[in-house]
Amino acid sequence: MLLKNKMFEFPESISNLTAYFLIFASMTTSFITSAFGIGGGAILLGLLAVKLPPVALLPIHGIVQIGSNLGRTIIFFKDIRKDTLIPFTVGTIIGSIIGGSIFIQIDAWLLQFSISLFILWSVYGKIRTIGSKQITIGGAFSGFMTMFFGASGTLVAGMVKTLNLEPVKHLATHSALMSIQHLIKVVVFGFVGFAYSEYFLLIFLMIISGFAGTILGKKILVKYGSKYFKLILNATLTIIAIYLLWNAIITSKILDDLNLFAW
Repeated sequence: MLLKNKMFEFPESISNLTAYFLIFASMTTSFITSAFGIGGGAILLGLLAVKLPPVALLPIHGIVQIGSNLGRTIIFFKDIRKDTLIPFTVGTIIGSIIGGSIFIQIDAWLLQFSISLFILWSVYGKIRTIGSKQITIGGAFSGFMTMFFGASGTLVAGMVKTLNLEPVKHLATHSALMSIQHLIKVVVFGFVGFAYSEYFLLIFLMIISGFAGTILGKKILVKYGSKYFKLILNATLTIIAIYLLWNAIITSKILDDLNLFAW
């Protein structure tokens, strides 16, 4: 009975204000992805990394992203390139299992450090695309990476880009593949011991708000300022990444060991 009651409360590790912020963030970032094609997942990952305990970061991000991507998958189901689903699923299962077995051995500061570098790379790096015949390999690689970095959407988007699909078909296929990948990741995290029940209410409300953001994002056609928006998006991601990088360095006490501030 006590467990059931706690399922309908926010976790003790975060304040109510933080929970409401994350619920709003889920809607906003889902709107961004729906309206502009990509970017929301990475922003949400950065915000969660600031507000959630490190051990809960990727599992919570994964299950919330299922809701956001599944909404887009349902809305654009007929436009999905369905021949990509099975090979991508097979690859993701292999990569996620391998990544999950290694994830539990990683320190919290190292996880934040890695995520910060990944976000910076997704903004400023050049992501190589892969051919359509390498969907399984792409699924395995991105499945492995998502166990550490969470927002593997840029990797999967690069793979989908090589299929030369129309914008709607690209969004539909990308959303379907990400739904599969996040679902597999969530299951793997459950097997390695993460307890989702403590975060049930937060997860549920973030999924609902994320779905609302998806609907709003597709209803509102962005006609002007796309270049301006990209600058704002990249700037936001950069700020979040720098914060995470600095926090990781402070937490790891690398500066103390190096005596960089010693006179």
